[in-house]
Amino acid sequence: MSNGNNENYLIRMFHVYRRYGNNTALFDISLDVKKNEFVFITGPSGAGKTTLLKLLYLGEPISEGQIIVDGINLTRISKNNIPLLRRKFGIIFQEFKLIPTKTVFENVALVLEAADKPARFIQKKVASMLRSVGMEDRQNAFPLSLSGGEQQRVAIARAMAGDPKIILADEPTGSLDAESAEQVIELIRGFNARGSTIIITTHDKTLINKTGGRMIYLKQGRLWHPPNQN
Repeated sequence: MSNGNNENYLIRMFHVYRRYGNNTALFDISLDVKKNEFVFITGPSGAGKTTLLKLLYLGEPISEGQIIVDGINLTRISKNNIPLLRRKFGIIFQEFKLIPTKTVFENVALVLEAADKPARFIQKKVASMLRSVGMEDRQNAFPLSLSGGEQQRVAIARAMAGDPKIILADEPTGSLDAESAEQVIELIRGFNARGSTIIITTHDKTLINKTGGRMIYLKQGRLWHPPNQN
């Protein structure tokens, strides 16, 4: 566990386990993530990377231990406050998870509609987010007419539309070609530069080396800190 002022940390995990019946997916995870940090979580398939992300926004329950996100203890949060917790997060998936029957504009607007933002605000915010990812000219297109890289840019715009403190990206470049993957990471880095904390799961060591940031390694549900990192 890192030392220092607690106010520097946006996420703190203390001896966290995730169990499915008799199977344990995560073992004794203790981890701190600082505000505005850029973190990669890597490791082989089945290591528990996606499960770890899901615990942070209570996509899955914590079996044992404690997680504190922006001062909120997830083991004590009421069900009514879980939607408020999730607004702290922008989530980017490898398979995009865009709604195929809605336009690019409508997909991005969903996040703001769920937060009961007024229509005029939504119009301006969605236009701004699509402009920031270079997709403003495709706002009336449907997802299936877009390339994989374009769909992921829309997914990034959707994830960022609510101005989240934390971006969770689960293998966001896994299904993209090298050029599209680099564009997606540059977009995510841009949001990190504007103040968002980034946590990305990936198998791509080349991507990690080119991008920089802290690397966390998971293997068989256990955490390993490389000895050359703090």
